[in-house]
Formats: sequence, structure tokens, C-alpha cells
Amino acid sequence: MKPRALGWLLIAFLSTPAAWAADAASGTAQHPPGAAIASGHKLATDAGMQILAEGGNAFDAAVAVSSTLGVVEPISSGLGGGGLFLLHDAKSGDDLFLDGREYAPAAATPEKYLDKDGKLDRDRAQNGPWSAGIPGLPALLVDLAAKHGRLPLKQSLQPAIRIAREGFPGYPRMARGYRQRMDVMRRYPGTREVYERNGKPIAEGDVFKQPELAHTLELLAEKGFDGFYRGETAKKLIAGVKQAGGHWTEDELAAYAVKQRTPISFDYHDWKITTAPPTSSGGIALAQMLQILEPYDLQKMDAAHRVHLVVESMRRAFRDRTFFLGDPDFTAIPQAVLTSRDYAQGLRATIHPDRATPSDLLSGKETPLEDEETTHFSIIDGEGNRVAGTQTVNLLYGSGLIPKGTGVLLNDEMDDFALKPGTPNAFGVMGFEANAPKPGKRMLSSMTPTFMESADQVAVLGTPGGTRIITMVLLGILGYDAGLGAQEVAALPRYHHQWLPDVIEAEPGAITAETAQALEAMGHKVVGAGGGTLGSSHPWGNLQTVAWDKKTNTLSAGSDPRNPVGSGEVSLAGPSN
Repeated sequence: MKPRALGWLLIAFLSTPAAWAADAASGTAQHPPGAAIASGHKLATDAGMQILAEGGNAFDAAVAVSSTLGVVEPISSGLGGGGLFLLHDAKSGDDLFLDGREYAPAAATPEKYLDKDGKLDRDRAQNGPWSAGIPGLPALLVDLAAKHGRLPLKQSLQPAIRIAREGFPGYPRMARGYRQRMDVMRRYPGTREVYERNGKPIAEGDVFKQPELAHTLELLAEKGFDGFYRGETAKKLIAGVKQAGGHWTEDELAAYAVKQRTPISFDYHDWKITTAPPTSSGGIALAQMLQILEPYDLQKMDAAHRVHLVVESMRRAFRDRTFFLGDPDFTAIPQAVLTSRDYAQGLRATIHPDRATPSDLLSGKETPLEDEETTHFSIIDGEGNRVAGTQTVNLLYGSGLIPKGTGVLLNDEMDDFALKPGTPNAFGVMGFEANAPKPGKRMLSSMTPTFMESADQVAVLGTPGGTRIITMVLLGILGYDAGLGAQEVAALPRYHHQWLPDVIEAEPGAITAETAQALEAMGHKVVGAGGGTLGSSHPWGNLQTVAWDKKTNTLSAGSDPRNPVGSGEVSLAGPSN
């Protein structure tokens, strides 16, 4: 896929001479020359730049970008969902990981998701009140502002509040998504009141106003945590869930807490990779895949053998994801083993250089061992602080349920649990006891916000895409390692393997017909190759990345060209390349 023309990028110049200071000994800059933001929507990027211009840092900007994405991309994220944020504090040099993942309400026991025949009830798992976990994003925004920001939460939330109240033009993906989910979303009066006017669903170009969501955001801005998890908003959420047939309690909402976890860090070639720990499955998978691949010179290989080896690394990482990963507060995860070079070496030894490993030959039993609809943003500020933030409501428009009076569209993250052991979820992945639901337990995620840092370059990247998030970030890292720029990385063609089903999925045109034929001769099954005549009929993902070249002291940013023009947006404040 070719990157589209970049004439729509918003570029502002707000640099100061101090930003150009360089380390004379190393020849590399000490601080970026300005700021860079890449997000899935222009209004969100603009909101972040506004907060930076008002004196905020990257963490304040992240609050503005995140909350605005929740307003303008309800198809993907919002206050009714959760998020995983990776932070770098330039002053201390520390990397921090904030886990704002949703968790299971006590009433949501596994048997609640089975039909009369004992099979998984997919409607209950993916739609309505039983599909929703206790939201984490509001608490994450409060925590980020209070502990890391420079401005009050009230100031950083103002762009989102204004846009929710005044409205913004509906766009094709939003209108199309509602039509796809209309049968579910029309079940709930609170949802119909927001998304329909005179019985007609929102259409492209309609000014989409959300006054109730604006009020909910104002309460969050004024009262912080208590403005969402206690008091007026909490009561309305609980009443709305109950009215729709579900069950939440005041204590469950009030008990929510953001978890600060230690990021996963490892080396790949000349890069230090810092990425997401559990409850994300992405960081462990990246460590496995990249350490399997590290000895190979992928750039010197023909396309078929390069894809073959990358796919075999994916296959093994996703197999381990199925059995070993879950909420670390509830599950003993053998993280040190899974992320070790010795373990990767053992996995590498099982790869045949010219033959696919059938997934059923990798054990499909538990063994002992010693969105698409998500959104991502990447930020670097002039001090060198950075944020990689991925947030979601899971599937298209989440549960479809908005409790009346809140404007808050609830997630359907309960489907990310192994609700019935060994039964695939909406993304085709399955799990067992490690990811089974329990009260207060957080469901396993694929969100993989990631930093890359070498002696002369820093990159921030992430993407939506369900389980494909992990493999898209992998391909992005390999792209930067091969010397590609930020926009080239955002535009890279994509392919994916997740152990089961045993197929290579590819975007249209990502794998040529000739390469697909060579892969099939090795024993792989390829869908979506050769111009998209098979399998996947559309591109996937929405990768957002920013990069700082410390030698030239320039910033660059890439927003996924798969987005319609005017949706994804990057902004550079200061000299750029």
C-alpha cells in the first residue's frame, strides 16, 4: 500500500532556541525541537496541541487527546471503556505503564454466558449489559493528570467537553458502523436518544452533539474520580445497566483503581524496546517474536522466506498467549521464562527454514512451564516526555448500551475473557483458566503501546486491530529497524498469524500472488493475498506513530493512510523533517 499524500498534515512552528541544545560529545540532541502528536482524528490531535500551547506537557496532552477521541470516535473508545498507557518521564528517565483496563463485575460469572445447551451465548458476551466490564478510562485520565500532568484535569478536558456539547460532523465510518450495529443499539432507549434524530440514525455530515456526555465529562473535570465512580454519574450507570437486565453495584464502581505496572523491556538489534506488560498480551508476545527473529538477516531474504520466519514467530507467541497469559493479579504468569532469550532460542530451534509448522503440531493442551475498534495515539513533547496510549470499547460501538442520562457508551470487554474455556472469542482467539473471569479480574488485552529507542532515534507507536495489534506493532518495529520513516511505517502492508486458525491473513496486496504461491509450497495457507481476491477484503488497523531523530534533531509523524482523509491526523510543533 502506498502512503497517501501528506498535504493534509497540520504543521505548526512553536519551537524555542533552547530546544536545539545538543550534547557536544555525542552529537545528538538532548531534547526534541518541539512536539509531535499522531492520533486517529484531527480534532483529537488539535486538542492535544492546544493543551501543549497552554503550557501542558505530553501527559496533559494525552488527557486531551484521549478524552477527545472518546467523543469523536465512539465507535472505538470512550469513557465507558478502558486503556493502557505507556509513559516516559524525561526528567527522571523512568518508563511507567498505567493499566486502566476494565474489570469483571461480581455478577458476571462464567455460567451467565452459557445458553441452555451449555454453549457460549455470543449475544450476551458481545452485546448489552452483561458484555460490559467496569470502565477504567475515566480513572486513568484522573490518575494521569494528577500524578504526571502540569495542568488541572479541568483544563485538559475542556476540548472534549466543548466538542461533545457543540458537536462535530459525522463521518462515513461512524455512520456505517451504526448501521451495522443498529439492531443491537436500538434495543436501548439511552442509545437511541443519542444516535437517532426523529427515528433516523446519524448520517454522514450530520452535526453530532452529545450534551449528556458533555455533562458527564464536566462532572469528571470538577470532581475527578468521584465525578464518575460515585455520585450522579455512578447512580445513572448502575440504573441503566439494571434497566437493561444486568447488574453492577456502587461498591464495584467506587473500588476501581488504576494499576501502575512495570513495562516489559528488552533489546532487539540496536534498539531498546519498551512495551506493555500483562494485562496486555502484546509485550510478552513481542519479546518472544523479536528474540526469535533477531539472528536472521530478514532484509537479505526473499519475500517468501522473510514472511515464513515472521509468521512462525507469530505462531509460537500466540500459542503461548492462549495458555499462559491473564491478569497478573489473579494468574501466575511465567513472564521471566516467556521473555527470556533462552526460551526464544528453544522456540527458534523448532522452526524449519523452508517448511511451515502445522499449528496442531504445537501442543494444543495446557502444559506446564518453569478493533478492530480500538484507537491509539502517540505523543512526544519538547522536553522529551512521551506517551503511547491505546484505548478501546472492544468491538464496534462496544456493547451498544448507553445508560440514560450519561452519554457513556459501555464497552463489551467481557468477550475478551475466556468465558467458555477453549471457545474462540470475536477475534478468533481462545483461552483457558489464566484468562477466565472472576470478580475484579481484568480481561487479557492485545493493546500494545510501545517505545523504541536507539543511540540516535526514538519512536512511539501503537494501533487498534484486536489480536492483529500485536503483529502490526511487530511489523512496525521491523520497519523502523529496516530504516523506514514514520509515515512509511504507518503505511506498511500487513499480515498476521495467531496460531489458530492456522492461516496467514493478509491485507489486499500485502503479499503478492507469487509470494503466496511460494508460502503455500512451504505448507502455509494464505488468505487475502494477490490483490485481496481471497480472505480479508479490506485493510486493517490504524497505526499512529511519532519519531525523533536525535542526530538531526527533527521530528516526524505517521498517521495510517488506511484512514479516510481528514480522520487520522498528525501534528508537529517545531522543526520537522
